[in-house]
Formats: sequence, C-alpha cells, structure tokens
Amino acid sequence: MKNVRTARYAIGQIVRHRLYPFRGVVFDVDPTFDNTEEWWQAIPEDARPSKEQPFYHLLAENEESEYIAYVSEQNLLPDDDDAPLRHPQISEYFGERQGGMYSARHRDLN
Repeated sequence: MKNVRTARYAIGQIVRHRLYPFRGVVFDVDPTFDNTEEWWQAIPEDARPSKEQPFYHLLAENEESEYIAYVSEQNLLPDDDDAPLRHPQISEYFGERQGGMYSARHRDLN
C-alpha cells in the first residue's frame, strides 16, 4: 500500500500557485497523482513533483482566463487575497465565501 498523506488543503479552500501567477478554489483532491502518464511527461523533468503526494483539482484563474488546473500539493500555498474569484463554475460547486473558504454546495450525483 502506498504511503498516503493527509491533504493539507480542503475542498472549498482558496489557494495560489507557488511559482505561477494563478489562484483558485479546490473542488476535488486525489490522495496521489491520478492523471495520464502523457500529462506527467509533459512537465519538465527538473520541475516534476513527486507523484506520492496529494494533487488538487482547482477552479483556477489568472489575469487572462479561467480554467481547470491540476496541481501538486508542494506547488500550492494558502491564498490570503480578499479579491473575489470570477471563475464561472464556482456557483455550481460552492455557496457563500467566508474568508479563504467557500462552503460546499450539496449536489445530487444521480
């Protein structure tokens, strides 16, 4: 069995990338890397994070656009910016924002 760590960030938490200028809200967490090998190999070798850590699905945005991002835990930091997030899908997943967290909306998965 893999050595799985507890995720540092919670669903609904607002985070920012450690190196690149984007921020977003966590909407899902994988305990370890769970994307394609092709995606993994596209990351420059000297910047590839370990697969044995949580990876986060973010409703992300930068100055130019909104998108979905998949980011390793080591590359995220808590975001303390009070500026609102504008990602159009936030209201599908989350309700009210309180500080650095959004409350999760209960969704019917059927």
